[in-house]
Amino acid sequence: MRCISCGCPESKVIDSRPSEDGLSIRRRRECLECGARFTTYERHNESPLIVVKNDRSCEPFDRAKLLRGLFIATAKRDVPASRLEELIDDVEAEIRNTPRNEVHSKVLGDMVLERLRDIDDVAYIRFASVYKDFRDIDEFQDALKGMS
Repeated sequence: MRCISCGCPESKVIDSRPSEDGLSIRRRRECLECGARFTTYERHNESPLIVVKNDRSCEPFDRAKLLRGLFIATAKRDVPASRLEELIDDVEAEIRNTPRNEVHSKVLGDMVLERLRDIDDVAYIRFASVYKDFRDIDEFQDALKGMS
């Protein structure tokens, strides 16, 4: 596994444990070159999940893309990255428990928002403002009122 700090291809596993949902293995690693520590996750190579966009185009479900969006929504908030990983694990598990391997982007966004509301109100509004594409202040205020 390549080090995220120096790019060295050699690292050693310091700690390994199953995730809470049992669907992945969390490994803490240490770079043999610079000593930096980082976390990796291993998951079963399952059939790919497909996200159907509003324009009916399709793309593979991308955990990293969703995590980037959640990092932006939770910037300067006290939300640990591990909590965001759990949120994504939960969403992915729910999708995989359906008979189909595809999900509409609107359903995916709603699933994320539902879970994000319980984590952080500000992050919820930030994510919703991008996901729901508010057109004016009234739509934004409606979303705020819907939180109470």
